[in-house]
Amino acid sequence: MPQPNAPSARTRLVREAGRAVYDRAAAYKILDEGFICHVGFVVEGQPFVIPTGYGRVGDSLYIHGSAASRMLRRVDEGVAVCVTVTLLDGLVLARSIFNHSMNYRSVVILGTAIAVTDANEKLEALRLLSEHILPGRWAESRQPNEKELRATLVMRLPIEEFSAKVRQGPPIDDEEDYAFSTWAGVIPLTLVAGEPIDDARLMPGIKAPEYALGYSRKR
Repeated sequence: MPQPNAPSARTRLVREAGRAVYDRAAAYKILDEGFICHVGFVVEGQPFVIPTGYGRVGDSLYIHGSAASRMLRRVDEGVAVCVTVTLLDGLVLARSIFNHSMNYRSVVILGTAIAVTDANEKLEALRLLSEHILPGRWAESRQPNEKELRATLVMRLPIEEFSAKVRQGPPIDDEEDYAFSTWAGVIPLTLVAGEPIDDARLMPGIKAPEYALGYSRKR
C-alpha cells in the first residue's frame, strides 16, 4: 500500500492550494495513466526539460534511454531533477476570457535519480516500462539482447518528495458575468486509440492482439 505523504516546503502548493493532492494513491493513479514525463535538470546554469517515457513500480519511477544520452549521463552524475506528468481532461470555457481554464491532473516529483546497475533489476525495469505503455506486449516480443542492454541506461527515481494538482468541474465566473449571453461549459478531452494498422511486412495470418484492438489508458 502507498505510504502517506506530507508535502515539503518545495512541493506544498501555495497558489490554488485547494487543488493540491498529497495522497500517494491519487498521485500514482495519475502516473499510471500517463505516457510521457518531462525531466527537468540544470547543466552549467542552463536548464533543460526533456520528454521521455517512464514506468512506476511501488515508490520508484523508472526512466530509460541511450547510454549516450546527455540527459541520462547528467542525471547519473547525481544532479537534482524535477519530473512532471500532466493529463489534460478538458477545456473549460467561461463567460469571461480571464476565467477560461483547463481540467487536468498533474504530478511533480523532486529528487535525485540512481543508475540501475543490477542486471535483473534493469531487465525488470525495462519490462515495467514496456508494460506501462502496453500491457501484455513484453511477453510477445523479442527480449533485449546483451548489446541492447549495454547501450541502455536505466535510472530509478525514488518517489519521496512530490505533490499532485487537480482541476475538475465547470467554469467559475465572476458573479456579474453569469448574466453575459455567451455559451459556457466544458469540452471534455480524452485519448482515444484508433484502429490498429498492420505493418507492411507482417507475416500472413497474424492478427492484431486483443490488447491492441481494445487499447485504453484508463486503469
